[in-house]
Amino acid sequence: MTTRRNFLKTAGVAGAATLAAPAVRGAAPIKWRLQTYAGPALAEKVIKPAVDTFNALAGDEMQIELYTADQLVPTGELFRAMQRGTIDAVQSDDDSMASPTDVTVFGGYFPFASRYSLDVPVLFNQYGLGDIWSKEYEKVGVKWISAGSWDPCHFNTKEPITSLNDFKGKRIFTFPTAGRFMSQFGMVPVTLPWEDIEVAVQTGELDGIGWSGITEDYTVGWADVTDYFLTNNISGAWIGHFFANMDRFNELSPRLQLMLKTVMDQSHYDRQWWYWGGEASLRVNGTKMKLTSIPDEEWATVEAAARVFWDEIAQESEIKSKVVQVFKDYNETMDKAGRPYRYG
Repeated sequence: MTTRRNFLKTAGVAGAATLAAPAVRGAAPIKWRLQTYAGPALAEKVIKPAVDTFNALAGDEMQIELYTADQLVPTGELFRAMQRGTIDAVQSDDDSMASPTDVTVFGGYFPFASRYSLDVPVLFNQYGLGDIWSKEYEKVGVKWISAGSWDPCHFNTKEPITSLNDFKGKRIFTFPTAGRFMSQFGMVPVTLPWEDIEVAVQTGELDGIGWSGITEDYTVGWADVTDYFLTNNISGAWIGHFFANMDRFNELSPRLQLMLKTVMDQSHYDRQWWYWGGEASLRVNGTKMKLTSIPDEEWATVEAAARVFWDEIAQESEIKSKVVQVFKDYNETMDKAGRPYRYG
């Protein structure tokens, strides 16, 4: 199993040489360190094109050095590192990086908050979630830049899952909130460093993964170590974000701030079509995992449990209650709108 020490020496998009060179403030070009939640193979798709584009546009004014999952700090410490200024910017969900905010529980995969990837940008741009996130992160000295959608949350496992009973006792690597929700069905959520997951499945430490859709399973190698893919999902799209240390962001000129946000918004768009097309294509043409399904009437009990879970979360704080109400209002509108917004 690759150790973090060897990983720091040998892997990553930026390369080991850049680790020894701290960013120089006030000099040209400005140097930023950005760490992503994604490992090296996935980072090539979900963040490296955006960083390359920004660096090409900014030229001698500013350059971003990209680091992959756990390369500078463990994912669970990303927020604190960014807040301190050890890292200048982060691509992650709130849940994984343990943000000390009232919106953290909604990052990543909040159960059944979205059905399609387009739900996420609509929620943040038209239903007010962007304003809420911006204010919550401002309180803790972090600049929330933008939110985007990623892939849906499915389960890929060593043994087939065809009923809820099959989750009982299964040790699954997943996000904190997703694990908290699914534990009521007997699933055992497990947290490990991202780069250890494939080996953990091979050694039997894990029975499966509930971290992504099928596109990522193929991209990062998990389809090579798991045999089954459950077509039911607990979320239609991961909610992820770009963040920056507030002081570092404010030091940038308005032009560089705008350029940064524009490139990140373009990155959200690129991921949206990459995942949307990939999920369908690999279900039809992929050969590495057998598709299984839980009957709709049985899966409906999971959706009903999610609404109970929403109400439990809403009771925890005023902000959480406000966000949950946004999800309720939005999904009610989608349900009433009918096809193509909602089916069934």
